Amino acid sequence: MASLEDRGDMGVAAASGSSGGGHVVGAMGGGLEAGPGGAGLPGIQEEPGLRREASSTDADPDAPPKKRVRLLEGESGKLEERLYSVLCCTVCLDLPKASVYQCTNGHLMCAGCFIHLLADARLKEEQATCPNCRCEISKSLCCRNLAVEKAVSELPTDCTYCLKQFPRSSLERHQNEECQDRVTRCKYVRIGCPWQGPFHELPAHEVECCHPSKSGQELMGILSDMDGQHRRELTLYSSIFNLLCFEKIGFTEVQFRPYRTDDFITRLYYETPRFTVLNQTWVLKARVNDSERNPNLSCKRTLSFQLLLKSKVNTTLECHFLLLKGPYDDVKIQPVIQYHVFSNDANETEYAPLPINDSVECNKLLAAKNINLRLFIFQIQK
Repeated sequence: MASLEDRGDMGVAAASGSSGGGHVVGAMGGGLEAGPGGAGLPGIQEEPGLRREASSTDADPDAPPKKRVRLLEGESGKLEERLYSVLCCTVCLDLPKASVYQCTNGHLMCAGCFIHLLADARLKEEQATCPNCRCEISKSLCCRNLAVEKAVSELPTDCTYCLKQFPRSSLERHQNEECQDRVTRCKYVRIGCPWQGPFHELPAHEVECCHPSKSGQELMGILSDMDGQHRRELTLYSSIFNLLCFEKIGFTEVQFRPYRTDDFITRLYYETPRFTVLNQTWVLKARVNDSERNPNLSCKRTLSFQLLLKSKVNTTLECHFLLLKGPYDDVKIQPVIQYHVFSNDANETEYAPLPINDSVECNKLLAAKNINLRLFIFQIQK
């Protein structure tokens, strides 16, 4: 009896202890039952629900499959939402689509917002800072976060056409090549068919399309418009090839450096160091939005440039010139040929727009420490 009482004391002590001790009571309680009714020893109080939990655990150690699956689905949904909020850009609050940069404190920025912050700081003559912690950011201080880029690429997102979910890494291929609801155009678009619709309706439309049966006269009108556009492109390239036949041709890499005007409200402008081409000294200048007062408040940004002759000349210089991207730059510039007759009285050209594609390319140039381009000058012999 003494040993039995000692055991009872041990059971009571375990029941009043931690939750882990509850399993001990359940295990010991099975050996201390007085009869089929399940009445325990006198003086031992069981916690309500403890025996039931222990017995159900002994009977089925794993949770029911349906309940477990439901729990995992709920957890994964919450996890995706949490990942969206953790991995999103701190500026636009959207998931990055390409490169991801981080400040020295680890705050994330998508490539577009990062470049935009640097460009804004250049226009305001300020040091760019992280919008979260206000630490300094620059291309040298910030680095890419490859782990976040890979994690974002595996997050699911909806196809804009069929609304099915795909990992972000495979979404572009699905939307461009595989989706049956993607918007496509008729193969007879080159002869004037305006139809566009979902890809799965394309075969039926092409069977019924009336454009293959158009008369030759109707087709000639369409082809003449296409020839006009092709002719303009051909004229540009033919002009460049003709310029390459000139006797005096000079080119050099130029570097635009940022400066500020001396006005009360300073404005950003760019200027190159003096350089020599065709035995003459030149300078290039550039300005943002044609010296608009607050270009940082404008969504659309452009750059325009002018060429200045710094040396004195005895006769006029009739020249063609054009700017192209530098050998180590990725900026997209469409070649445009400029023309000017230089003299001592007319030694600078009018400002001409730098032929970049859009404001995104302009922000890339503004965010860079310097703008590196290549200048060609073709002198016309008299």
